[in-house]
Amino acid sequence: MTDIVAEKLEEVAAREALLDLIMPARFEKSSERIREGRLPADGLSFVAHGPDGRLAATVRLWNVTAGPGCPALLLGPLAVHPWFRSVGLGAEMMRVAIAEATRLGHGAILLVGDAPYYARFGFSSALTGQLWMPGAYERDRLLGLELKPGTLSGARGLISPTGARVELPSVAELVAGLDGLKRIA
Repeated sequence: MTDIVAEKLEEVAAREALLDLIMPARFEKSSERIREGRLPADGLSFVAHGPDGRLAATVRLWNVTAGPGCPALLLGPLAVHPWFRSVGLGAEMMRVAIAEATRLGHGAILLVGDAPYYARFGFSSALTGQLWMPGAYERDRLLGLELKPGTLSGARGLISPTGARVELPSVAELVAGLDGLKRIA
């Protein structure tokens, strides 16, 4: 089996390529609206590499609120390269992500996904009946898992991002960078 490790900054391009391969329409999803412009939760981005060193799987968790005053994590996307789908790598990625979120003291994880697949990890739509997401999504695919019992009890409202925003360079920084390139050339 492949080792699952913390994602490194230099792996982001490979991660995006894997997601493009597996989920070409991901930018149309409501979950992506919650993630866009945000950084994943600290310590909760994982990758696995194949025997040749190439990225084989990825999963990230994101800070959200499950309605007012109910901090939670949003998992996704979980992606496994087709070459590694039959070896249980997706399940192992899930176990690592859940274990680390628990170890870090988080109370709950939400996701949008296939209920029969995620039920084996304890996810259920019974915990999300009073929650909703921005945009279109299939209600029966909005699933929750309590890492601390009672965390989602009474959770009601819009699932919203709370994680740190991606720091984009200012126009002045971009221009300065271009000027530096001109001097080198």
